[in-house]
Amino acid sequence: MRHADHYTVVGNHLAQHRALSLVAIGLALHIQSLPAGAKVGIKALADRFPEGEVRIAAALRELEAHGYLERSRVRTPEGRVLTRTVSYNRPRGAPLPQPPQPLPLPQPPPATPVPETVLEPVPVSVPVVVSPPVLAPVPEVEAECGVAPVRAEAVDLLARLRADDPRLLLAERDVRRLAPGVSGWLDRGADPEAVRQVLSASLPADLRHPAALIAHRLKAGIPPRMPAPAAPDAHARRPDPLQTCDGCERAFRAPAPGRCRDCPPDPAPPAVA
Repeated sequence: MRHADHYTVVGNHLAQHRALSLVAIGLALHIQSLPAGAKVGIKALADRFPEGEVRIAAALRELEAHGYLERSRVRTPEGRVLTRTVSYNRPRGAPLPQPPQPLPLPQPPPATPVPETVLEPVPVSVPVVVSPPVLAPVPEVEAECGVAPVRAEAVDLLARLRADDPRLLLAERDVRRLAPGVSGWLDRGADPEAVRQVLSASLPADLRHPAALIAHRLKAGIPPRMPAPAAPDAHARRPDPLQTCDGCERAFRAPAPGRCRDCPPDPAPPAVA
């Protein structure tokens, strides 16, 4: 059923944007559905939605970075400084994202002609044993030194870096290229949250190549491998068993029954004449 009123038209370039997060797309749709003059500040949106100020602020920065939002500081006649937000239904200053082109189908390799085998005539009385051809062994491909197997946790960590800063939005090929380095950190016992903070903290103001920066941090700051826990000493001396003192009947540890150190020793038996 077609809507006759109370509806909003949104282009697929926003609804199917491949670089924006789901929170940013939903927030842009909500802002475009509001009337002119509505409050779209961080606190007003946090009161309306359950995401919180941190996630809403990150989504607004994503929309601003991709041209769907423009924020500026203006001064009112009363002298107050306010933030003026302008929403655009088409991104400004950037071409619309193009749909992905289908990859060309791989062409089959050219067929190699099979050489004909010419058999020499042999006498019928002599048996002929045809041995199977000896094939050359296929060399094994050695793994690149120092590259750990890619872990799904490492790929997910790199893909989520843009939630900390929109400038850390990485292309899929960069995520695949950097994932072995993150896997190496995780294999050395590093906590995933600590790795995320190291890669996204203290970013330069003029960041232009996020993939190169993350690659440098992964290579320069790799942590040492966590040592294995020490095995228990099998020859450690066990404590002496508990004994009952013959003098005060208190418990004490000793290799054999007798008296504790607080009681005098047993009196010597009388000598027999």
